[in-house]
Amino acid sequence: MSAMQFAALPYRVVEGRTEVLLVTSRETRRWVIPKGWPMKGKRPHQAATREAFEEAGVKGEAAPAPVGGFTYWKKLGRKRLLCTVEVFLMAVTAELKVWPERRQRKRRWFPAEEAAAQVEEPGLAAIIRESVLSVPPEPKSSSDQG
Repeated sequence: MSAMQFAALPYRVVEGRTEVLLVTSRETRRWVIPKGWPMKGKRPHQAATREAFEEAGVKGEAAPAPVGGFTYWKKLGRKRLLCTVEVFLMAVTAELKVWPERRQRKRRWFPAEEAAAQVEEPGLAAIIRESVLSVPPEPKSSSDQG
């Protein structure tokens, strides 16, 4: 049995090229997507949107249906917990300069193929490669001094 988490796959389209926003994990500093535990009173895609704000400092609305899922082992002190993650595409509409976890993580935009190569989880890499192929041509994007 595994624990459930929800993740946002934040993306933008720049000059016809899809880019994916990755953040570093707090413990291992590897590149990941914003994700977290279910939130009381929020649907899964709403929780994913909230995680993207807290961990990556971006705003947007995650699609209500997941584009896929993957599993990974989360380190909790000396223990490990198997987590199943549902992933929701999120077109980024604003990138904030100030956000809750800005001092705990780095964030970086990657071309989609490079983002897929940067993540450790094969299931997540496959989702990045497959889901961005279906991205609409030009979602709205803006910069927010926030």
